[in-house]
Order: sequence, then structure tokens, then C-alpha cells
Amino acid sequence: MLLFRQTFATPFVICLCILGVGLIQSPQLQKLITSKQSASIETIEKEIKAENIRLNFLKKMPSFGYDNFIADLVYLNFLQYFGDDQVRDKTGYSLSPEYFEVILERDPRFLAAYRSLSISTSLYAAMPERAIALSEKGLKSLSPWVPEKSYYVWRFKGVDELLFLGNAKAAEQSFATAANWASNFSDPESQMIAQTSQKTAEFLNRNPNSKYAQIATWAIVLNNQVDQKTQKRAIREIEALGGKVITTPEGTKKIIFPPED
Repeated sequence: MLLFRQTFATPFVICLCILGVGLIQSPQLQKLITSKQSASIETIEKEIKAENIRLNFLKKMPSFGYDNFIADLVYLNFLQYFGDDQVRDKTGYSLSPEYFEVILERDPRFLAAYRSLSISTSLYAAMPERAIALSEKGLKSLSPWVPEKSYYVWRFKGVDELLFLGNAKAAEQSFATAANWASNFSDPESQMIAQTSQKTAEFLNRNPNSKYAQIATWAIVLNNQVDQKTQKRAIREIEALGGKVITTPEGTKKIIFPPED
């Protein structure tokens, strides 16, 4: 009888916990989405503080084996938060790293999350140290083979180190590691990443202030399927470094490097 009760109770508790996550977060996110239409800045700030409390709760909440589910749910929450441009223009993006604390703690192999982490936390929230720390922690759970294309995480880390911290030495090491991991694969995409990452590392090795390396790194940002605001920022930075961005007849972006580094 005791065994039967335990067998019955375990999935029941799990369902309650998962349901609790949805009930706790969904109303709050809906408030964050609709608040831009009528709420004052003070009200929005209160909602953000409440959302931060919920994220802190999720960091500590037991998962009962549903880590990936929670990571996916919180990532969807983040996309709603990040995509609410009107509210973010008023309040900023300070919650971005808090979302990824939950997401990457629950699922450090969630590859797509690292790209969003770099853009939202380093570029928008101006917290590259947090983004790099989260990437470094996640990398401890990755290998060149698992998950597939995990070399991108080293690329994103190198972007943050070079463009937002100005740490050329650390960026050189990150790009070199990305090249090393990508070189394990023979497909065209991996080979391209291996070659471009190695070239960027070499530029930085020869010249830590290399404009070529910075332009190549902004090109990574530009080509990461980012929003228009980020694209415009990347193009401005490339042009400020002496490069040019042209659109090919196929609709892709091509970078023209300056004559001298």
C-alpha cells in the first residue's frame, strides 16, 4: 500500500509543480505585455520586480526531472520579455541575465539560448561580464560533439569578450577554441566556422587592436539572425571601423574590409 501511494504521489507532485510554474508566470508575463498600453513607469517597475522574484524562485525550485521543460518555458517567457520593445525602451533589459540563469542552469546544452544570452545581456543590458560568466559555466557541460555545433558557444563568448569587454587575449583564446572544436567536423558550415574563427584568432594574436578582428566579430553579430535594431548597430560599428556592408543580389550581407588593418 505504501509503495502504491508513493507511486501515485510522485507524478501528482510533479504535475502540481509544473502547473505551478505556469500559473505563477503566465499572469505576470501578461501584465508585462499589456502594461505598455496603460500602466505608469512605476507600475511597470513593480511588475518587473515581481517577475524577478518569480525567476529567483525558479532558480531554487526542484525540477523532478523536468529541467528541459522548465528551460523551454522560461525561454519562451524571455522571448516575450525581450520582444516587448515599448516597455524595454522605458525600463531596459536588466532581467535578461536572470532568465538565462534559470535557462542554462536547467539545460546548459540549450544551444540557441547562448546566442540570445550574448545579444540580450551583453549588447542590450550592457552586462557582458554576466553573459561571459554564464557561458563559462555552461561550457563545463559541453564538448566538441555534444550538443551538435557547440562550437558556436565559444564564438558567442569571443564576441562578448572582444566587443563589449575589450579583452582581446581572452577573445583570441575563445575563437581559437571555436576553430578547434569546429575542425572536428567535415560539413561546410563547420569548416567555414573553423576557418573564420582561426583567422580572427590570428588577427588578434598579431594585433590585439585589430580592426579586421573587430569587423569580423561584428559580422558574427550581423549574421546571427538578429532583429533590425541590432543589425543597424552592427552595421554602424562596422562602418565606424572602416568597413562597408553591402547587400548582394541574393539578399545576403557582404562585408568589405578596409585596405589596412
